[in-house]
This record gives sequence, structure tokens and C-alpha cells, in this order.
Amino acid sequence: MNKPLDYIFPAPPAGLDPTALDPARVPQHVAVIMDGNGRWAKKRALNRLRGHKAGIEAVRETIRCASDLGVRYLTIYSFSTENWKRPHDEVVGLMDLFAKTMLAEVDGLHEENVRVKTVGDLSVLPAETREAFDEAWRTTGDNTGMTLVVAVNYGGRQEILRAVESCMRHAVLEAEETGEFLPPTEELFERGLYTAGIPDPDLLIRTSGEMRVSNFLLWQIAYAEFVCTDVLWPDFDRYEFLRCLLEYQGRNRRFGGVE
Repeated sequence: MNKPLDYIFPAPPAGLDPTALDPARVPQHVAVIMDGNGRWAKKRALNRLRGHKAGIEAVRETIRCASDLGVRYLTIYSFSTENWKRPHDEVVGLMDLFAKTMLAEVDGLHEENVRVKTVGDLSVLPAETREAFDEAWRTTGDNTGMTLVVAVNYGGRQEILRAVESCMRHAVLEAEETGEFLPPTEELFERGLYTAGIPDPDLLIRTSGEMRVSNFLLWQIAYAEFVCTDVLWPDFDRYEFLRCLLEYQGRNRRFGGVE
């Protein structure tokens, strides 16, 4: 833990005790499906893009809180391969929002020693958006604090196919060199994932009350604990994050074994 609990949670609501959190059991890797921006906007008679913009503050607060608590990896699901099906104006607005937000936030993230990494196929993003993510990596790539993993144009099934193709190429090369066809291993397969070198999530949080994984980190969440909250993403704050962490710490992770 990088900062004391009373600093991280200065004004907890009644019934929520930050001291119940065990600093030694804070998850190493938290993944978040940020859901509910559109419904948040609809409830306020706003367009969907206004909901996405409102969600930026929740992202800021979650990054800050996770880093202060000593979380090593925070992965946020920003844009899926299926999200291209959304209305054109919304997609264009999101791409512009990604670019402007990343460029506006990167210096602050750098000061906090946060490293920014992207996972997904960035090759089809608009040049301005892709360059903003590249700039974030260039600026923060040597930082040693929490790694913020931004999943953009990411799909779990596509990632698995990509890793299978990598295994096949490796097998062909091995066969050409040795004359022997060796079956793939989990280690070899994971080298072909976007998340190669990143530990699997311990905790997956989804907001807005939905209980789906939505093609997110399908290989990596094999033993993750799921916590679903009814809170819409723009309303998600450090105290809701604390509730999720406390629920996680109340679980008994057996990884397929028994006590």
C-alpha cells in the first residue's frame, strides 16, 4: 500500500469501514468492465457521448485509488471489437475522446509513476487516437508504479485466435528445424496474447448490474473473482471500489482445490 487508508478514503459513508480492508490482500491485478455510461446519460436526457465523458472522472478516481492501494495492474475495458457496431457519431466521438483524454492525462499519470500500456488491435484506430496511445507509452513506458492497461479495440476471442496462430507458426518453425512437431504449451500460448507478461486478473469488476464477461480477457479470467455492482460507471467512486475489494477479500480462492 502506497498511502494510508485514511488518506485514500477520507470520508467513508456510514456503514463502510476502510480499516476492514487487509492491505496484504489487495489484489495484484484488477480488471474493470466499465458499463452504464449510456444509461446514465439517458436517465438525464443527455446523449450517450455525454455519458462517456462523465465516465472519465470515474476512471481518474479508480486509477488514483488503485495506485494508492498498491494494485500493480489495473485493466480497463474501453472499447471492444464489437463496439464498432454502435452509431457512427458515437464511435467517432469516442475515438476523439480517447485521443484528447489520453493526451490530457498522460503527464499526470507520469508524475504518479503509472505506466500506460494498451492491449488490442490499434492498427484500425484513427491516426490521432493511435498516436495518443503511442505517446502515452513513450512517456510512461519506463515507469515502475502501477501499470494501467487500456483495452481498446479488444476482443477476447480474437486474442485467442491470434495466440493460436502464433503457436502454429512456432510449431512449423520448430518442425522445419528439428523434424519434430511439438504440441503447444500454456506458456507458449500466452506469449501470443496481447497481455503477454501481465499476470492474470485476481478480480473482475463489472458495473451497471450486468453479469456478462462480454468477450473480455476470456483466457485470463479463468480463476478471477467476479464482483458485479449495480452502480453505473459514471457514479463509480473510490468507495464503491472499496466495497468491491472488501467483497473480494471475503472470498476463499481455491483455484480448483479444496481446503
